[in-house]
Amino acid sequence: MARKAAKIANMALRKYKPITAGTRWRIGNAYAEITTDTPEKSLLESKKGSGGRNSSGRRAMRYIGGGNKNAYRIIDFKRDKKEIPAKVATIEYDPNRTAFIALLNYADGEKRYILCPQGLQVGMTVVSGEAVAPELGNTLQLKNMPLGTVVHNIEMQPGQGGKIARSAGSSAQLSNKEEKYAVLKMPSGELRKVLINCHATVGVVSNSDHQLQSMGKAGRNRWKGIKPRNRGVAMNPVDHPMGGGEGKASGGQPRSRNGQYSRGLKTRTKGKGSDKLIIQRKNGSKLAK
Repeated sequence: MARKAAKIANMALRKYKPITAGTRWRIGNAYAEITTDTPEKSLLESKKGSGGRNSSGRRAMRYIGGGNKNAYRIIDFKRDKKEIPAKVATIEYDPNRTAFIALLNYADGEKRYILCPQGLQVGMTVVSGEAVAPELGNTLQLKNMPLGTVVHNIEMQPGQGGKIARSAGSSAQLSNKEEKYAVLKMPSGELRKVLINCHATVGVVSNSDHQLQSMGKAGRNRWKGIKPRNRGVAMNPVDHPMGGGEGKASGGQPRSRNGQYSRGLKTRTKGKGSDKLIIQRKNGSKLAK
């Protein structure tokens, strides 16, 4: 806890005074970068909660339900308005993701939301295209970026839209270029090939302090639509592989309700087509041939 408190002094986090039980351990975001709390209405969509139930009305996922009502913000992951400069109008909070979002006003009058990179401010200009400079917030092909560039919102197939490095504080680094591929060092440390014609946005995703937050009370998770999760060791043997036993038994090897081990079990599909694109795993093993 002392280490976490030391980090707070240098970051945009807020430590609450313990005036209630819920604020005693709460560490929240100060939202210093946010410039408005009113979203752009033309970029909103309604979002219906399922409560974890499928089309038959049966509960398919446990521990889901309730939560505050919110709207979905339409994010431009493709950045396909080429060579048209856009001015950053606002930086906003998005309840559907960990990163902040930025509202862009394009020169032709169109408005779009993008993932906000760290350091982007209101009034700055960003642009996407083939011959743009590799500057903060600009989107261009990997082949046009210098080695060492830090990027996010990376495509896996040209024109598909960004898929990699979209959560708060995440980024990848362009470490090498080959004929058809660019080699990226992923957030996990994995070295992976991506087609060199894929687009990416320069910079690190905003809100890197997200992982240092502390909810403070269970009710804040209920507001997010997360219900209490009971432990497998507290169940009966008929309900969970780790259940049962006399007294307070540990339950043995941690595993899921279906018996899948949580430690050591490799879950990646064997012979997956993209295996040939992975040069080095995050633990330094399994070099591609």
